[in-house]
Amino acid sequence: QVQLVESGGGLVQPGGSLRLSCAASGRTVSNYAMGWFRQAPGKEREFVAGIGRTGALTYYADSVKGRFTISRDYAKNTVYLQMNSLKPEDAAVYHCAASDTYLEILRMRGIDYWGKGTLVTVSS
Repeated sequence: QVQLVESGGGLVQPGGSLRLSCAASGRTVSNYAMGWFRQAPGKEREFVAGIGRTGALTYYADSVKGRFTISRDYAKNTVYLQMNSLKPEDAAVYHCAASDTYLEILRMRGIDYWGKGTLVTVSS
């Protein structure tokens, strides 16, 4: 079993930045592809960013490309999402996930583990 705990959410003004963290426990997540997803009120959960097991592969939703960066720290068993130039439409609960394959993360299907999420609010 893997437990994922997100942190770093909060209130930020448009144009601001936040860094989300996803700390894993129970098992090392070095054997898993990781991803960030978000769900805004009244909307379905959507893919934001994914990173492969080695960190060599990353992929982003078009809506965040060039503004968000996903990374992983194997020593800390943690995955990060650096979010810059935040927009009001980025406001959502952000969830971290781990899965056996990178494809499962990209397709948001068959994902093995989910965190409970951290709330990001973008407002002036």
